[in-house]
Amino acid sequence: MKKYLILVGSPPACGKTFISMELAKQLDSPVYLDKDSIIPLSKMIYKASNEPYNRDSDFFKKYVRDAEYDAIMAIAFEALQFNKYIIVNAPFSKELRNKSYIESLIEKLKAYEAELIPVWVHCDIEVCHKRMIKRNSERDTWKLANWDKYISGQNFSLPALEEIFVVDNSSNDKVENDLNKLLKVIEAQF
Repeated sequence: MKKYLILVGSPPACGKTFISMELAKQLDSPVYLDKDSIIPLSKMIYKASNEPYNRDSDFFKKYVRDAEYDAIMAIAFEALQFNKYIIVNAPFSKELRNKSYIESLIEKLKAYEAELIPVWVHCDIEVCHKRMIKRNSERDTWKLANWDKYISGQNFSLPALEEIFVVDNSSNDKVENDLNKLLKVIEAQF
C-alpha cells in the first residue's frame, strides 16, 4: 500500500487548518495532525522557565520551535506505520525551504513506502491580517500588537521546491479549484 505524508504549510492565519481539514474530509480515513495541538505542552516550557508566553520570541526560537516540529513529525511517522494518509498542519517556514531537510525526509519515507506531498497555502497578507484578528487567539497577541515587525519577519513567498502544490486561499473560488486539483494529484499517485 502506497502511503502519503502531506505537509500543509504557510505563515500563520493563511488557512492551513481550513485547507488541511477540507483535504482530510476528501481522503479515506486520514490521520490529521495539527502542530497547534501541542501548544499546551509548549506553554508549560514557558511556565517552567519563567518566560513570558511569546511564540515569536528568541526563547521560542531557541528552545521550543524545533522541539514542536520534532514531536509532531515523530507522531506523523508513527502514524505512517498503520495509515495511508498523514496530514500535518504546521507553518513549516524553515523546513519547506531547506533542501537537505526535504531530501532527508524523502529518504526516511522510503522505509515506510511513502511519498511526500508538500502543500503551500498562499494567502494575501491583508486577508491573513483580517483572519488573525477574527480568530482572536492568544498565540497571535504579540503578532497583532507588533504587526509591522511581525510581518517583516515572515516569508510569504513560495518555497523553491519541485512538486510543491499551491492552494490559493485568498478567495473561496480559488480554494475550491486548487483543492480539486490537489485531490486529483493525490488520486493519480495511487
